[in-house]
Amino acid sequence: MTAPADLLPREARARFRDGLATPTAGWSRGFTQANLVVLPRDLALDFLVFAQRNPKPCPVLDVLEAGEVSGPLLDGDVRTDLPRYRVFVDGELVDEPTDVAAHWRDDLVSFLVGCSFTFESALLEAGVPVRHVEQDRNVPMYVTDRRCRPAGALAGPLVVSMRPVPAARVADAVRISGRYPAVHGAPVHVGDPAALGIADLARPDFGDAVDVRPGEVPVFWACGVTPQAAVMESRPPLAITHAPGHMLVTDARDSDYLVP
Repeated sequence: MTAPADLLPREARARFRDGLATPTAGWSRGFTQANLVVLPRDLALDFLVFAQRNPKPCPVLDVLEAGEVSGPLLDGDVRTDLPRYRVFVDGELVDEPTDVAAHWRDDLVSFLVGCSFTFESALLEAGVPVRHVEQDRNVPMYVTDRRCRPAGALAGPLVVSMRPVPAARVADAVRISGRYPAVHGAPVHVGDPAALGIADLARPDFGDAVDVRPGEVPVFWACGVTPQAAVMESRPPLAITHAPGHMLVTDARDSDYLVP
């Protein structure tokens, strides 16, 4: 059987469409993964402004017209081609299905938001470890005490993902990820989790804890789960997102977002 890293995006999406639910770190290596945020049309402008004001956690790669389910970044269907979704009603999580066709409406606008999984291949190629891939876990994500700049009906905290990096390689991780500004770019914080209001790395708000070994430093990147935190706080009547770590594998290549 073909390894997940070697699958073409359409092959990965076909497996998810058939019901496979799994985190997607390391899948279809070399191809860009994206967060998904789906909101009613009357909130679409608010989200675009929220993303413009908070570009580190919310770098928008594409926006589909209301009711559309595919676009130039994927030959597929955003309703069925992710491994797991989250459905929020009035800010409350009501469902985590493997497809959202039953929840779909013609007024829904889909936003594809950059994901830090995109630069993980470059980290690995440079010999910088990616612990959640090593341990076959979902990346750990944490709600911070930093506030995003609000927009219209949307407000919420910054969410970050964390990767432990050997101290001697932190500068390399910053430099490599910084060349991918469209998918979160360089870290927002290096070192003490308490500076972000994170009390315990062993208890992430989303995803799985990973080992932080002696001589390693926790490095934090802005995370595309930030819009979900805004949904939970702002309580729109309906929102659909990816489940944290269960991304949309697109047909775009990581190199498309590499800045020389």
